[in-house]
Amino acid sequence: MKDDFVYLKHILESIEKIGRFVEGLDFEEFGDDDLVLSATVRELEVIGEASNKLSADFREQHKEIPWDKIINMRNRLIHEYFGVDEKIVWDTCKEDIPDLKRALEELVPKN
Repeated sequence: MKDDFVYLKHILESIEKIGRFVEGLDFEEFGDDDLVLSATVRELEVIGEASNKLSADFREQHKEIPWDKIINMRNRLIHEYFGVDEKIVWDTCKEDIPDLKRALEELVPKN
């Protein structure tokens, strides 16, 4: 269980980075900035990889979080790098990541 919390903290760190990367941008600005897009994709990959490292028991206990979708997103980003859909990445950052952050903050001890 301790390792699970380490992975959750990595996920939350990546979520914070993504928030900083996209803050104040609209979709067009996001898509035009290769550095921001690449950095965001990298952090989404980290989120997916850390999610994959969580114990099966932990993921089973927290089925309210779409672990399979998170892991599959990582796999698509890694294996289809040159075909990354900027709109899907943007929508994930704006719609899914805030929900994930809220859910994980409830699970991670504050200290």
